[in-house]
Parts: sequence; structure tokens; C-alpha cells
Amino acid sequence: MPTLKQVRRRITSVKNTMQITKAMKMVAAAKLRKASDNIIAARPYADKMQEMVRNLAMRAGEDLKHPLLSVREIKNTHIVMMSGDRGLCGAFNANLTKLGVQAVKRFKEQGQEVNLTAVGRKGFEFFKKRNYNIVKNYMNLGSGADFDVASVIARDLIDSYTDSAFDQVILIYSEFHSPMVQRPKEQVLLPIAPTTKKEEPSELLSEYIFEPSAKELLEDLLPRFVEIQVYRAILDNLASEFGARMTAMDNATNNASDMIDTLTLQYNRARQSAITKELMDIVGGAEALLK
Repeated sequence: MPTLKQVRRRITSVKNTMQITKAMKMVAAAKLRKASDNIIAARPYADKMQEMVRNLAMRAGEDLKHPLLSVREIKNTHIVMMSGDRGLCGAFNANLTKLGVQAVKRFKEQGQEVNLTAVGRKGFEFFKKRNYNIVKNYMNLGSGADFDVASVIARDLIDSYTDSAFDQVILIYSEFHSPMVQRPKEQVLLPIAPTTKKEEPSELLSEYIFEPSAKELLEDLLPRFVEIQVYRAILDNLASEFGARMTAMDNATNNASDMIDTLTLQYNRARQSAITKELMDIVGGAEALLK
């Protein structure tokens, strides 16, 4: 049984840990507020642009052969693997890397060569340690990731795809729903798939008058569309990371509080037992003197 001194030290240690987790929760909550506002503002634009680009691509017909629309036999798959730069966010990074491992295994079983771009330190360290083929990595995005970062990543993917370095690009990131709910998601980024009539009845498809020509319009819109989708994934992933960290630190703070209560009860019982023992020794000594 631990001594009173050991229990007191443990209570002090848990209280210090609780102060840290509480502070980290507050920091994550502040960053989450900004990150969630960013992704909520970006989603309608990204969704509408996706709808418009896919609709335009279908309306343009077979005459327009843009490299980002070309579907090739898939022999080489490139995965953009997003994760967090830091830990202490529950199962956030583990869920992403698990989905990434499953995707790599699935594509390799199909006879494809697979390589990765790691966005985030934790994913990079995980896959590097296991000798996966990482072509590029981007780390330390922090809470201030801007469109320039997404543009650099997207332009590199576009150049590699148009040069036939790989035949498809997959995005793996965490989609933010709420501070309590973040879901790992796998999305095909390239080639860009046009809207099909099975997905959307022809009477619901928008009609466009092209000015300038459809070819010029799509040549400008398609690279921008890829940039927007990468940017959206980064924002989603950041908001998910902060939400997961806030939730994890809140749980840790509550657990620390419960542990302090348990240790305090244990301390009081041990102290009461020690006092009782001392009283019994005094009473026993007094009785011996009286005899």
C-alpha cells in the first residue's frame, strides 16, 4: 500500500497534468473556432465549383480532350496522405494512417505501383518508418494554412499527372462534421470525372453559353478546381485535428479530475487509518501504564 507521501506526490502530479490538458483544450478550442469557420465558408464554393466543372466537362463532349479529364489504364496510383503535425488528438492520426494503409494494400493487390505525398508530420513519420514510397512531404502547416500551400501541392500533382508520372490521384483526409465527429475520407482527385446522366437527369443539368470557348474555359477552370479541392481537404483536415484534440484534452481533463477524487479519497482513508493506529497505540500504552 502506498504511503501518504507517495499519494500526495501522485495527486500533485495529476493536478499538474490536468492544468496542461486544460490549457491545451482551450488552445485547441480557439483554433477550432477559426478552422471550422474557414471550412464552413469554403464548402459551398468548393461544392458548387465541383458541380459546375463536372457539368461543363460533360457538356463539352468528346471533342475536348483535356489532360486532367483523360482516363488511362491505372498502373500507378498516387495517394495524397493527410494527417496532423502533432499528436495528443485521440485516434485522429491513427484512423487516417489506417485508411491509408488499407488503400495502399488494395491498390497493390490490383497490381498497381503506389507512391505517396505526405501532408502532415505524423503521416510522414508513420509511412517513412515502414518504408513506403514517399515522393514529397509537406509539414508544419499549423493553423494558418492558406491557399498558397494548397496551390503548390495541386500544381505539383497536376504537372506529374499530365506528364503521366501516375494514372490517378487519391486524396485521403479527415472530413470535419463536429468537434466530436471526424470521418476519414478517400476521394478521387484526378482524373476529374464528368457528371453522368445516371448521376443527374439531363433535364436537371445546367445549360451553359461558353464565352470564351469551352476549351479555354476548362483549361483555366480545371487546374483551379484541383487547387480548390486540395485546399478544402486541408481545411477539413485541420478542423478535424483541432476538434479531435479538443475532445481528447477534454476527456483527459475529466479523467484527471476523477483520478484526483479517487486519490484524495485514498489519501484520506490512509490518513484516517494512520491516525486510528496512533490512537490505538496511545490507548494501549495508557492501559499498560495503569496495570
